[in-house]
Amino acid sequence: MVRVTIQHEDFDVGREFDALHAGDGGVGAVVGFVGTVRGRDGGQPVQALELEHYPGMTERTIEAMIDVAVPRFGLHAARVIHRVGLLSAGDNIVFVGVAAAHRGAAFEGCEFLMDYLKTQAPFWKKETTPEGTRWVDARAADDAALARWGQTSDNGAAT
Repeated sequence: MVRVTIQHEDFDVGREFDALHAGDGGVGAVVGFVGTVRGRDGGQPVQALELEHYPGMTERTIEAMIDVAVPRFGLHAARVIHRVGLLSAGDNIVFVGVAAAHRGAAFEGCEFLMDYLKTQAPFWKKETTPEGTRWVDARAADDAALARWGQTSDNGAAT
């Protein structure tokens, strides 16, 4: 199974869930997260979101995140799909899915990967609003979410 895909196209959540536990009788839980483009951010309307990344570097960074998560949570499988390019409000942005023997490990593993992805993966986001475009800044709440796992963000947040 390919663990990381960066793509312009949408993804099929059902197909991704099925692939996470296909042929593995030890899987007792599959947990996933799908992030979508919000139509509002901070009370302001958002018409579109453009995502950029560093090809190659982005995939390696996410693979390294998965390499940490698999043994830490006893995951049987993990999958991250992240879209890039111009997306409209309501479009899917990201899929993070994991399979584990038990639900607790699956929930924690999925949340860990999403928290890590929000702060460590080299993506840049630009929102289009009725007033124009603006780059989306890193959020302190995302750094705090990562810190609870004992990890430090590249933004300098302490654990």
